[in-house]
Amino acid sequence: LEGPHPALLMFHGYSINAGDWYDKLSYAAAGFSVFAMDCRGQGGLSEDPGGVKGNTLNGHIIRGLADFPENLYFRQVFLDTVQLTTIVRTMDEVDNTRIGTMGASQGGGLSIACAALNPGIKRCVTIYPFLSDYKRVWDMDLAENAYLELKGYFRNFDPRHKRENEVFTTLGYIDIQNLAPRIKARVLMATGLLDNICPPSTQFAVYNKMNCEKEMILYPDYQHEWIPGFGDLSFQFLRAM
Repeated sequence: LEGPHPALLMFHGYSINAGDWYDKLSYAAAGFSVFAMDCRGQGGLSEDPGGVKGNTLNGHIIRGLADFPENLYFRQVFLDTVQLTTIVRTMDEVDNTRIGTMGASQGGGLSIACAALNPGIKRCVTIYPFLSDYKRVWDMDLAENAYLELKGYFRNFDPRHKRENEVFTTLGYIDIQNLAPRIKARVLMATGLLDNICPPSTQFAVYNKMNCEKEMILYPDYQHEWIPGFGDLSFQFLRAM
């Protein structure tokens, strides 16, 4: 298409990668410039060469937890989304007033973080977002699957939980619920009420702190899985940007 057109920033799930090009074609065909970011050091080509103090066993939430908050892994990834947005804005073919974000799980968390740190983002689609309310996950005894590294960290480095408050305070730097009030974009969120990977209450935590125009669609019988029909809703939502 000639002239400036909308852009979509896509973020992938935990441990995988930006995916194949074919799943971007519907948006490209609709006139979007599509950008999919590989998270550093995960399943794609982007590397994470920087070192941090402390362990890096089993996951990225705890990477840098024994170091300064500025060195937390996900702080760097949040800033990577900002850098991507900055690059996209420099492109002549992109309409800076029509940039959207989209992702599921970790990608849903990054979609929110990107929108929060870039007030010019117009629309945000987030599907059962990861990286929200770590303390709630812990208190519900659901530190399994994607959050298992929290349990491993305490077992190895603080078995009596003397530093529990300090640990969760530090994790607050990479907790997307604390970024939520900054969002100016219009948000569309999907949540499966049987989700045992990213508990629904942790998703409500981030949603309830948003002060923007927003809508949450609940799926009572779905877990952390593909949700039928939501792809179409997301497409219509972003096309209207």
